Amino acid sequence: VVVGVLGVVLALGSLAYARNSYGSSTISSQSMAPTYEPGDRIIYEKVDGSEVRRGDVVLFSAPDRYGFSGSVMQRVVGVGGDRVVCCTGSGTSARITVNGKPLAEPYVKQGDVDGMHKTYDVTVPQGRLFLLGDNRANARDSRFFASDHEGTVADSAVRDRVTDDRAIALLIGSAVIGGVVLALVGVGLGIAALVVRRRRAAPVTPWPAQQV
Repeated sequence: VVVGVLGVVLALGSLAYARNSYGSSTISSQSMAPTYEPGDRIIYEKVDGSEVRRGDVVLFSAPDRYGFSGSVMQRVVGVGGDRVVCCTGSGTSARITVNGKPLAEPYVKQGDVDGMHKTYDVTVPQGRLFLLGDNRANARDSRFFASDHEGTVADSAVRDRVTDDRAIALLIGSAVIGGVVLALVGVGLGIAALVVRRRRAAPVTPWPAQQV
């Protein structure tokens, strides 16, 4: 009973933790290529917007901008208080600067950090984020909404943060499988115990006494 209960608790607890803390989805847009291509499967962790940092890829909801309530995936380039400027240099040598420092962005498609060939100078308000797609030539991101808080998004709109740590999924999966195995072992041991008890409790027919 103890082994079986432990197995059930482990399996259900792991599933509940995974459901409440993580999720997965399939990419359908080119806006984050080449980092994430259409058809790629991603794993994300559920976080509060105040937890995200520069460089994080997040899922957020902005129905007023995009016309649907589903999640949009973009990369955090600036957080509250940052000054984001585009761009210094030109071509593949161009760089966005954050607080006056050139930002290394090896993830952008074909090394093009600009894409629109249009300058912008944004100071991100506290509690908001400046977001860009990795495919700068094909991403409808903060650059397109300058009239709305200079394109920034409230960090409260963030729902999830994409993680590339597959070890998390492996760990949770192993815990679930381990729990199921323990539960099955518990059931097997329980059945074996009942069989043994019944055999012990069965009446023993005495040998008939022989008269001399």
